[in-house]
Amino acid sequence: MASETFRLLERLSIDDEQRLKQLRQWILGCDRVFVAYSGGVDSTLVAAIAQEQLADCACAITGVSPSLAPHLLAEARQQAHWLRIRHLEVETRELEDPAYSSNPTDRCYACKRELHSHLAPIAEAADGARVLDGVNLDDLGDHRPGLQAASEAGVGSPLADLQIDKACVRRLSRALGFPWWDKPAQPCLASRFPYGEPISHDRLRQVGCAEAWLIERGFCRVRVRSQGLSARIEVPQERLAELLDPEIRDPLVRVMLELGFTTVSLDLEGLVSGKLNRVIPG
Repeated sequence: MASETFRLLERLSIDDEQRLKQLRQWILGCDRVFVAYSGGVDSTLVAAIAQEQLADCACAITGVSPSLAPHLLAEARQQAHWLRIRHLEVETRELEDPAYSSNPTDRCYACKRELHSHLAPIAEAADGARVLDGVNLDDLGDHRPGLQAASEAGVGSPLADLQIDKACVRRLSRALGFPWWDKPAQPCLASRFPYGEPISHDRLRQVGCAEAWLIERGFCRVRVRSQGLSARIEVPQERLAELLDPEIRDPLVRVMLELGFTTVSLDLEGLVSGKLNRVIPG
């Protein structure tokens, strides 16, 4: 096995130590890899171990489009620099595909198909490198049409293959000293719109700016759902009351109206990832 650049800074359970060993071995079994890298905790763990085990034969690659919030792209760059992994960016054009922009329930299939149409030839040109992603075990039980597109493109998913779920990803990342181990999940901005409502560059920018304003004020876990011209804000239940404080509420409403929303509401259920998937049967 290659040297273990990332030393454990805290103890892991025997099971988690075994999973980390298996992850290192899985990736070491590849000659050269490109990691489909969003900057999320999952793909960053795969990128980190790829860099550790394969050094210059590992590269992280990020698809850049209006659906990726600017602050997330900035974080992805910073994390790649911290890991010392080579980082490439490719422009993707999923918005030009009606199978994406019309926002059907399988929108993510079109998105991942577009991403991997760019990654595949880049990897092939690099001595037939293998493309990996950060899909974890939990993702297999969720509504993830993009998994089919990745499978069709021959993408490898070491976390899912090794039965590593999101909680384990966070434990491993924390033990390895990665500062972002508890980074909130941040699905692409297209997930803020009810299925069937068209997605455009302007609408993505609108919700992205709205969320950025809240994130800058300490609401790291937030969604601004957009239905027509209405904005519905989701934050964890324990933080709902903070948004009702006039010192936050009044400037928040003003900013939302300036961004083009006509009404602003607070979702009393709180933040629930994938909430808009409830309309999908089953």
